[in-house]
Amino acid sequence: TGDFTESCRASTEVLAIPGPLIPSPSGSVHLQAQLENGRWARGETRISRSTLPIRTVRLRPRHVRPLPEVLDAIRRADLILIGPGSLYTSVIPSLLVAGIADAVRDSSALRVYISNLMTQPGETTGYSAADHVRALTEHFGPGLVDWVVLNRRSPSPRLVRRYRAQGAGPVGPDEERIEAMGYRCLVADLLDEGSVLRHDPDRLARLLVRRFIAR
Repeated sequence: TGDFTESCRASTEVLAIPGPLIPSPSGSVHLQAQLENGRWARGETRISRSTLPIRTVRLRPRHVRPLPEVLDAIRRADLILIGPGSLYTSVIPSLLVAGIADAVRDSSALRVYISNLMTQPGETTGYSAADHVRALTEHFGPGLVDWVVLNRRSPSPRLVRRYRAQGAGPVGPDEERIEAMGYRCLVADLLDEGSVLRHDPDRLARLLVRRFIAR
């Protein structure tokens, strides 16, 4: 289409997505991450491949504006879901676009963070669920979300060994630490265990609708 925003809209038709797919920023941006040694890595690929812990991430240019449709969708939402996804190269960058985190925080909708099942090599090595929430709080302050959804079932030893060989491991559902930060937790068996580990989409959807929508 010659335009990224238009290509996103067109892809909703090609992929038969039952809702609008709207990119957060209105223009081109670059992602940068400050590593534990103080140096900066640029771009999702280089950041993900880093073996050093990440201190913080930022966008360049810093004050890129969001599309009006994004802010309007947040204002009209009944439920806002954040995650799962790569913490520093997907979840946080989407919220760094100017005005989006504030719109989420000011929304009257219920705001829910869905914790990842597994850590990501280099990016969140050794992270628990509380560490993911801590990173969100460090970037955006308290009050961004109301609830944190956690998986309570451990994956099979066979898959854990496979992920360990790649430098990843299960994300521990340490709800006590999360609740100590002021968030409420919803813990359930959400694991879909096949050749890879994923959230069971039907089980997760039923949980979210039953707990947050059908009230």
